[in-house]
Amino acid sequence: MINYDLTQIKALFFDVDGVLSAETIFLHPDGEPMRSVNIKDGYALQLAVKCGLHVAIITGGKTEAVRKRYEGLGIKDVYLGAAIKTREYKELLEKYNLKPEEVLYMGDDIPDYEVMQLVGLPCCPADAAPEIKAISKYISHRQGGYGCGRDVIEQVLKAQGKWMAGQAAFGW
Repeated sequence: MINYDLTQIKALFFDVDGVLSAETIFLHPDGEPMRSVNIKDGYALQLAVKCGLHVAIITGGKTEAVRKRYEGLGIKDVYLGAAIKTREYKELLEKYNLKPEEVLYMGDDIPDYEVMQLVGLPCCPADAAPEIKAISKYISHRQGGYGCGRDVIEQVLKAQGKWMAGQAAFGW
């Protein structure tokens, strides 16, 4: 259980590799990295968007398939090739008039460290780097690519009374 006032969360920002995809990448014969994604993470991400939360992807990866996947779930803010993730984070704060305490960020490795120190609710998967675990307020029981995104999103939406609620969840 996340020990934080989840009712104040307005935005969910995620890294991809090691968080929304497993830490293993398959290489396509043309050299393009191929990632696996978790279907339950996908359902939770699109539901969070439908429920009015600001959802963003901030990844160092540059694969267009990542953009297609997450834009297909309704996520408008997909940042690829983000070497210094604090830039995109600050841009999102301004764009949506957010305060740090209203933001949950889930990362797993050293490139996420700086941005995780800025957000109100830094989270990570069970298999995150030790340095990331040390600064996280919540460590999911799920590994990266195996439902850790769903874990945090479900907790936020339940705390806000939006999980299993009406049109967003059931389409009616």
